[in-house]
Amino acid sequence: MAMIKFWWKPKKLEKYLKEQGIKGSPYKLYYGTLMEEKKMLIEARSKALNLTHDIVPRVMPFLHRTISEYGKLSVTWFGTTPRVNIMDPELVREIMSSNFYHFTKAGRPPFTDLLVKGIGHQEGEKWAKHRRIVIPAFRIEKLQGMLHAISASCSELVSKWQKLVEREGSFELDVWPELQSMTADVISRTAFGSSFEKGKQIFKLLSEQTGHVNKAAQSLYIPGLWFLPTKRSNRMKEIDNEVRVILGEIISMKERATKTEEGSNDILSLLIDSNLKEIQKHQNLKNAGLSFEEVIQECKLFYLAGQEPPASLLTWTMVLLSMHPDWQGRAREEVLQAFGKGKQDFDGLNHLKVVTMIIYEVLRLYTPGVILIRKTYKKTKLGDLTLPAGIELVIPKLLIHRDIELWGDDANEFHPERFSEGFSKATKDSALYFPYGLGPRKCVGQNLSLIEAKMALVMILQQFWFELASSYVHAPCTVITLKPQYGAHIILHKL
Repeated sequence: MAMIKFWWKPKKLEKYLKEQGIKGSPYKLYYGTLMEEKKMLIEARSKALNLTHDIVPRVMPFLHRTISEYGKLSVTWFGTTPRVNIMDPELVREIMSSNFYHFTKAGRPPFTDLLVKGIGHQEGEKWAKHRRIVIPAFRIEKLQGMLHAISASCSELVSKWQKLVEREGSFELDVWPELQSMTADVISRTAFGSSFEKGKQIFKLLSEQTGHVNKAAQSLYIPGLWFLPTKRSNRMKEIDNEVRVILGEIISMKERATKTEEGSNDILSLLIDSNLKEIQKHQNLKNAGLSFEEVIQECKLFYLAGQEPPASLLTWTMVLLSMHPDWQGRAREEVLQAFGKGKQDFDGLNHLKVVTMIIYEVLRLYTPGVILIRKTYKKTKLGDLTLPAGIELVIPKLLIHRDIELWGDDANEFHPERFSEGFSKATKDSALYFPYGLGPRKCVGQNLSLIEAKMALVMILQQFWFELASSYVHAPCTVITLKPQYGAHIILHKL
């Protein structure tokens, strides 16, 4: 029986895929290509890069080699599961947009549920219900009301940096943890309102949980092993319980306030209000609205999605503007012309053309989430391919965003002007620029992330000019999101 599962079935799938022109490294017993992937990743992470934006060989070395050797339609093996790499624009569009309901999110080991299990991990009608309830909290008119909270967090960071720079006129620091703390503060304020101090407690706990999940994910998951009372699994369960208790208290308080019409304009209050309306509208249905447990899971997702990606975006923006001081100068000139050193407003942020071009280009080259994975749950037709159930489809955003056929010969270079007419004309196929996903499952928090990034960047540019420190090591790597392995050491100078 074991030989059928771990050898005969994978080899049969391998032959079936090869007959359709999908080739790759041969399947190896039980582990597939995982051991080779891990070995290449360890080797890649042991070496830093020169100051280049050609980061794919370091960030995803095995996938880069596979596509280089076997083409854009190729296969790797996650244990006994084949992972087909998809880079063709039409196929990507079919998976993510036109026929998205034919594909599900890839399965995950149960320990990842302790980190997050919100809207992004639901399927079918359940996903549609979650999205319908969550979306009202992220509408532009609601986000405008959160501008003050975002500004307060950014202002605290800038004031702290001003004090550091004041004495000597310049100061070297690692901006990565600084920006992580700031984005955690932003999501604490915007998600939980007056309860944002408790939100900070959640941030510390979820940061620790992220580390545990990442370590566990680096090894092949063996069913049942997770349930053994190891030191790591016990600590992860402890963290989960602590987070649930804190979130439970906040949610209960917000629910009481909403029912007495004292709700505020934070994301959680808006979510609870939207959920109550959904329940009232479908009160005859058994599972109308979100349960208390589901609200907790959405809060955890708000936190992780609202903290890590914006921190990654802002960090790489500062690094790239340090590497390209001409663009830093152009951005600062635009900011000072629009606001001077005064307060920012929503309309003004939206009309910053140079800043927007820079952010789009950073998201292209250093997109926080480097791949998307979908799975066939039944025999499925995809273009000219026929795929059996259980095939995982890997859409490598980091490679697609650098595809010379789509972006031109300068695809690996920092050229924000390619977005001078928006992202629709920046590439030969606008659908293939998707830092926040594509189609109906696109990230609902995209607008919040972009507003936060613009606000923070504007306030930093108003007060400082900055450059890479000699201690900076260019070493992008993925741990949930794309981040600097050794931090982002930058020298801030007083304007």
